[in-house]
This record gives sequence, C-alpha cells and structure tokens, in this order.
Amino acid sequence: MRFLFAAVLLFSLPLAQGLRDEDALPIKSIPLQKQYVPVMNKDNKTVAYKTAYFGEIQVGTPPQPFTVVFDTGSGNVILPRTSCNSETCAKHRRYDRGSSTSASDIKHDGELIDPKDTDQDQVVISFGTGKVTGTFIKDDVCVGRTEAKCVDLRVVSAIEMTPDPFSHFAFDGVMGLGLDALRLAKEFGFFSEMVAQNPQMLPQFSVFLSRHDDGQSMISFGGHDKSKATSEIEWAPLAMPELGYWLVQIKQIRIGDTVLDDCANGDCRAIVDTGTSLLGVPKDSSRSLHRLLARPAPSGVDPSQIDCRQVPGLSIDFELEGGALVSLPVETYSRPAPINLTSPSDNSSSLVCRSLLLPVSMPAPVGPKVFIWGEPVLRRYLTVYDTAKKQVGFSVARHTEEPEGQVHSIGAPTEGSLLAGAPLAGAVKPRSNAEAAVV
Repeated sequence: MRFLFAAVLLFSLPLAQGLRDEDALPIKSIPLQKQYVPVMNKDNKTVAYKTAYFGEIQVGTPPQPFTVVFDTGSGNVILPRTSCNSETCAKHRRYDRGSSTSASDIKHDGELIDPKDTDQDQVVISFGTGKVTGTFIKDDVCVGRTEAKCVDLRVVSAIEMTPDPFSHFAFDGVMGLGLDALRLAKEFGFFSEMVAQNPQMLPQFSVFLSRHDDGQSMISFGGHDKSKATSEIEWAPLAMPELGYWLVQIKQIRIGDTVLDDCANGDCRAIVDTGTSLLGVPKDSSRSLHRLLARPAPSGVDPSQIDCRQVPGLSIDFELEGGALVSLPVETYSRPAPINLTSPSDNSSSLVCRSLLLPVSMPAPVGPKVFIWGEPVLRRYLTVYDTAKKQVGFSVARHTEEPEGQVHSIGAPTEGSLLAGAPLAGAVKPRSNAEAAVV
C-alpha cells in the first residue's frame, strides 16, 4: 500500500534550537483532503481501499496552485512539468516554468544553467510502486492561500511519471518532509529551508488526521494546534537520524500481557510515515502478531452485520525509547469483515476477527525489524516532528463527533462497507456480548 517511500538516483542551516514557543511565529495550518482509491482484483472487483491525504501549495510568480501529499517518508518537492505530456501528467495541474518570473533552471547542485547548454541534469526518484524522472528548477514555494509562508526552494520538475500510482490519485505532486539523507541536497528540503529562511519559526511541524471523513485533517508548520491534543506531547528521540527517516526506537511491544518475543531485546524500530495507508510490520513478526490479535467474532449474528473494528480485543502497546507509549486499540488495526477459518485438527470452522497488517521487508540498517506507522497510528495520535532536537512527539488526538470545515473526502466507499480501508460508520461502540480472546 505504501507508494511514497523514495530512493534517488542522479545523472549527468542554522536551526532555531533555543527559540521559545512564546517568541515563535504563529503556526501555519493547511487543511488536508482525503482520497480513497479502490484496489481491484483480476476480475475488476474492488477488494480494498488505499488512501492519501493532500493539501494545497503555490509555486512561482504569479502563484500556480498545486495539491501535494505531505510525505515524511521522502525528501524532495516533486511537481509535474508542462513538458510532461503523458496521460498520467495530463491528469494533473502542471508547473509552467515559462509563466514564473521568479523561476530559474538549475543543475542538481544549484548552479544556474547556461542558456546555451543543450543538456540538463536529470534525476530518477523511485517510489514503492512507481518512479519519477525530472529536471531541476528553483522557485518560490508557498503554503497557504492567505498570508502564505514562502520558501526559495529547489524543486524536481517531473518530465515523466509512471501511471502507478500517480494516475490513480487526485493530488498533483509530493512534498517530502523527510530528513537530509532522503533529499538530493539540503536546499531541496522544504521545511528545513523554511526554518532557515524564517529564524523565528519554531522548527516543528505536526500532523492531525481526523477520525471521521467529515472532520478536518491538517498539517501545521511551526508547531502544533494544542486543541487537537488530549495531553502534553510525549517525545521519542530519533534512532539513526542520519538515515533520513522519522525513525523511533521501540523498547518493547505488548499484546495484553504478552511481550512480543521478536522485539524483546529492544532492537525493533518504527518509521512514522504520513505517506502510508496501513500499519506495516516486520515480515518475520506478522504471523505472531496475527495470532495474538485474532479473536472470535460474535456468534448468532449475520456476518455481513459484524464490523470487527467494534469487537473488543487486545491493544498493541509500543513502549518507546524516552518513555512515550503508543497504544493501538482494535479500531485502528482490525480488518473490518470477519473471516471464516477452518481448524486443521477437526475440520471445524469459525468466524474470526483478524488484524490488517502490511508485511514489511526492509534491509539493514533500517530493517529488518522495522514497523511502518501510517494512517492507523496517525489517526490515533497527533504527531509532532522536531527537526532541531531530532525527535517525534505523540499525544492521543482530540476528535470531535461534529463535522468540521468544508473539505470532504474523495471517492469514499458506500456507508457500511466492510472492505479493508473503508471508513468507520460513526463512533465505535464496543459490543458487550463479545469477549477479548487469543486464538
């Protein structure tokens, strides 16, 4: 499900660490829109949904509007260019270099291109399910429609984009918010350049994803909206920040009273990743987790009426280095529809609620014992990313039950859908006739 996990191949900042909150510039919050994209099987039947959240930026003079995924798992700003004439690019708004008076064509190292040059540096950026080929420009990149915060930034302008995944989503491009190692150079990093060019900005950004489709999700630059947090922020230091990921160290994982053996030595880690739809788990641990999290579905009930996200079960509790605790209840990790399992011993069958986990295989040094914390964690927690102190903060998010804002989801499944990735039908109310169990 992950489509924004980038690797880069090239061809031929002082941070305000001592800034106090009360002296910092006001935070700048950008509304995020959610899109559901159906996952089809070979018979062209929808079997699941993947999701993405995106918001608006403006580039150039006069400003050209675009929508981008704000992705902590990659490092560069990527926009399709008008010279990209493929069907994939034609589905999106494209950056018009000739219409921007503030733009410069550059080489990958920032050097201006001589108008007499016939060759131009190119880059190939590979994502989980596709890639982008692009050239380089430097221009003003701004967030927000009014009183926009702008950055003089190096940008990858795409001249080729693969259909998968870019033709399936409504957003135009990507704004990478990973650390230095995921960027072509530090000057390609939007938020680090924003802080460097605005020294009074608190070097933090935060992400809030609404639990409900009619809620208002947002990304905030320069801090976090305290009204979206239920407590003070609990911080976890980054593990190996030189690798570029928002990677935190996991001391221990508990399922109820059971400690997960695979992480008992404190050698598991998690990437906090705003570009991932699911909860990713190490491939070697996925079977144990499925077993520990499984529980019987209520008996005597029409299976089509059972939503396993409302059936009580055990939480997944991640104890992090630094003392923070990230706890995921059944609502966040369950597959909506129960499945019919047959016992090999007596050939009997029973309805079981199972977890929805994405097996992850990443090599060292990031992996192999690495979790990917995508939307399931981000809906549960307000997350704060501190670029100066190299830490991630967590607070259980404060959600309202009332509709907020004017931004609504795109392509939402029909109400009551039990396909993987479908939204919850209102607030979750646990069923009293089902007991938590491990099978």
